[in-house]
Amino acid sequence: MPTSNSDEAGGARDPGRAPTLAPGGYPPLAVTIGDPAGIGPDITLASWLQRASLQLPPFVVVGDPDVLADRAVRLSLAVPIESVADFEAGRATFAEALPVLPVRGAGVGGDKAMIVAAIEEATVAVLERRALGMVTNPITKSALNFAELAYPGHTEYLARLAERHAGGPRPRPVMMLAAEELKVGPATVHVPLTSVAPLLSAELLSETITITAAALTRDFGIGAPRIAVTGLNPHAGEDGLIGVEEVRLIRPIVAALAASGLAVSGPYAADTLFHAEARRGYDAVVAMYHDQALIPLKTLAFERGVNITLGLPFVRTSPDHGTAFAIAGTGKARPGSFIAALRLAAEVGHRRARASGAARR
Repeated sequence: MPTSNSDEAGGARDPGRAPTLAPGGYPPLAVTIGDPAGIGPDITLASWLQRASLQLPPFVVVGDPDVLADRAVRLSLAVPIESVADFEAGRATFAEALPVLPVRGAGVGGDKAMIVAAIEEATVAVLERRALGMVTNPITKSALNFAELAYPGHTEYLARLAERHAGGPRPRPVMMLAAEELKVGPATVHVPLTSVAPLLSAELLSETITITAAALTRDFGIGAPRIAVTGLNPHAGEDGLIGVEEVRLIRPIVAALAASGLAVSGPYAADTLFHAEARRGYDAVVAMYHDQALIPLKTLAFERGVNITLGLPFVRTSPDHGTAFAIAGTGKARPGSFIAALRLAAEVGHRRARASGAARR
C-alpha cells in the first residue's frame, strides 16, 4: 500500500488561454440539458432554487427553454426561465432567473438532435472561454447513436468534439469519479466484462496512470500525487495462480512508471483497497474496469460523487448517475451529485484560469 504523501477539423481554439473575465468575475458554467425525458431538468431547476443558500457558481443551461419551463410547472417550482443570447448575459441574469441559451429539437431527430447540438454548443463555448467549464446532464447512449453518430458515451463524443473544434490530435480522455472520500478511475469503461482483459495494454495503462497523475496536480492541486493501481483478478492474481495479467502486464507497467518518478504502486487486490485505512495511503486509484471503480465510489458517496473527465482541453464534470426516467417529473430526483458537479467544475476552472494567468506573467 502506498504510504508517502505527497473527422473534419474546424477552426482551432487556444485551450491554453485563460477565460475572459466577465464584469465582476469569471464566466459562468455551461450546463447541458441532457435527455429532456430524464431528471436533468429536475435537478437543474432544483439546484437553481438553492443558488443563494448554497452559494452556487453561476451557470447557463444550453438546451430547450420550453422543456425547463414545462418541467418547472409540472414540479410546481417557481423558477423563472429566461432565454439569453450569450453566456455573459446569462451570468448577469442568473441571480433573478434561470438563463437558457436556446437550442431546440425541431425537425429530424427531435430531442436527440437537441441533445447533441447542446453538447456541441457547450463544448465550443468552453473551448472559446465564453464558459468557465462544462457540466453535462445525463443522457442515454442511444442519443449519441442517432444519425450514425457512433459514440458509446458522453466522454468519447467530447473527445471527438475537442479534436474537431480545438484542432490537433484527438485527446485521450480518462473517466474519474471523485468525492471527498475517494477518487477513482477505470482503465476500461463502457465495455463488456469479457472484453476487459483483451483491451488492457501497456499503452492504455501507462496513459491512464500518467493522465491521472497530471490531472491530480493540475486540477486538484496535489503536488506529488500517490496513485494505487488495482489488479484485474481476485487477490491481484496471487502471483499468477488466479490469472497472469498482474504478473505479465500490470506489475511491469507500475514498476516502470515508479522508476520514472511517479508515486505509483500496485497491483493491489481490489477487495481490500477501498476501506478507510487503505484510502489514507493514496490520493487516487486506477482500476481495471467500470464496476471495480464505480461500486466503491457510489457506495461511499452516492449522492455526492462527480464524474470528471481528465485529459480534455477544457473542464467537464457531470453527476454520477443516469437519466432515471422512472422518477423524472415526480419531485423525487435529488440534486446532490449535480450540485457537487457544479462546484467541482468551478473549482477546477478557477484553478486552471489562475495557472494560465500566472504562466502569462
